Amino acid sequence: MPEAPDVVTFGEIMAMFVATDHRPLSEVDHFEQRLAGAEMNVAVGLARLGHRVGYLGQVGPDPFGTRARETLAGEGVDVSALRTEPSAPTGFQLKNRVHSGDPTVVYFRRGSAASSLGWSPSAHEVIGAARHLHVTGIFPALSAETRDFTFRAIATARAAGATVSFDPNLRPSLWRDSSEMTTVVNDLAARADWVLPGLAEGRTLTGATSAERIADFYLDRGVSQVVVKLGTDGALLRSRDGTLRAPAFPVRAVDTVGAGDGFAAGWISARLEGVEQQRALRRACAVGAITTTSEGDMDGLPSRVHLDTVLAEGETARQANGAGRATTSSA
Repeated sequence: MPEAPDVVTFGEIMAMFVATDHRPLSEVDHFEQRLAGAEMNVAVGLARLGHRVGYLGQVGPDPFGTRARETLAGEGVDVSALRTEPSAPTGFQLKNRVHSGDPTVVYFRRGSAASSLGWSPSAHEVIGAARHLHVTGIFPALSAETRDFTFRAIATARAAGATVSFDPNLRPSLWRDSSEMTTVVNDLAARADWVLPGLAEGRTLTGATSAERIADFYLDRGVSQVVVKLGTDGALLRSRDGTLRAPAFPVRAVDTVGAGDGFAAGWISARLEGVEQQRALRRACAVGAITTTSEGDMDGLPSRVHLDTVLAEGETARQANGAGRATTSSA
């Protein structure tokens, strides 16, 4: 990479075929081609907010891989560490169209190019140069190679003094069983500075029922800050200094897939810029909400100008309604 990035992430980019109507996938005749991948979404989200971002991964020598490389590069993401594996294809998925709620997604990723990505000196160099590393629980579920890559990546970033964020992004169908998933994901989470679970997946991983207790589970394991995404109830940030809450941004959601990735991009962006925690939480909620207002996993990710406009409008509306700051407690 020509210049050390602010953030590096890695994962699997897939082609995504989205149904053009609201019928079950088995009855759909026409699809629109897009791209999918949680880590890719975060990379694009951060690039649109003005950060230097590098992406590590592996695609096949096919049109899907070419599209992935060109799309990321067009968004300003450095793809010099995105390899092409000549002997394996780029994975893909099918996604239905829904009027509300979460769509159905069917994966075709077994044996994909990304699943054979192994650790290398170049990966060590790229990750070791970054200020921050973002990791999800998806990539280590793909294969023994990608799991080893994930653990090595975190160790490299920590040794270099970089901060690490971890989003569980649970995909149970990719794991051998729930016990393996819980063990590996929690092990990875405990090695991060910031852990970003959703409420439902936090309950699955910790056995706790409340956002506070979920956060405490990871704080007790050495994590600095835990941000629990609460959907329409906003988000909760908990650290040893106390607890902060922020409300959700009211939007008309069109497609909820990618909201958590947008949230992660907003949080990482704010923290790297030194934004104080309450405003950082507010930014994360805003980016996550804006992401749901467009179809496609990353189409709605805002630019910095768009985000600043939404934040300003939200603040004006809150003041007009007599709403105070988000609540703070030490409970």
